[in-house]
Amino acid sequence: MAEREVQKIKETEAKPVSFYEWSYAHMNQWKERAVSGQVVVRGKDIPRQQSRQGHSKWYLHPLRDELVTQEWLMFQQDIHTHSGRHRHQGGLAIYVIEGKGWTTVDGVRFDWEAGDLILLPIKSGGCEHQHFNGQPGQPCKWLAMIFLPMMKSMSSELIQKEVSPDYAHV
Repeated sequence: MAEREVQKIKETEAKPVSFYEWSYAHMNQWKERAVSGQVVVRGKDIPRQQSRQGHSKWYLHPLRDELVTQEWLMFQQDIHTHSGRHRHQGGLAIYVIEGKGWTTVDGVRFDWEAGDLILLPIKSGGCEHQHFNGQPGQPCKWLAMIFLPMMKSMSSELIQKEVSPDYAHV
């Protein structure tokens, strides 16, 4: 019995794959996903996640491999009082859905309200920023859109400077 188990394990062990064969399979999987993946993302089906940066719903993320779109990050963030403060490269867009408040970029305040678009600047070393609800107790939501190939090509890093007051350390 034990010999059969050892034989089964040996039969199922993966054979080494060449870089080309891996690339070939990966590209075909990527294309298949782009053609036949999920097209509509229903907000009601997305759980909210609390992180050190804030309270978010992630619509697009590389770990959501069921979707047709694969190279974007898109998430909604609820700002109760203020977000965490972090630094990364700019070149992304944040659409304000509801509420009013301000964003600090490298210490400079920029006011915004529902319907506005916040554009973080592309700067050497990235930009440190934080978002504030101008009317705590009132809803304040925005939607961030980040094109990953651009962020990766600029060697963007993500440095957390201060956590959201809503973040519960685990």
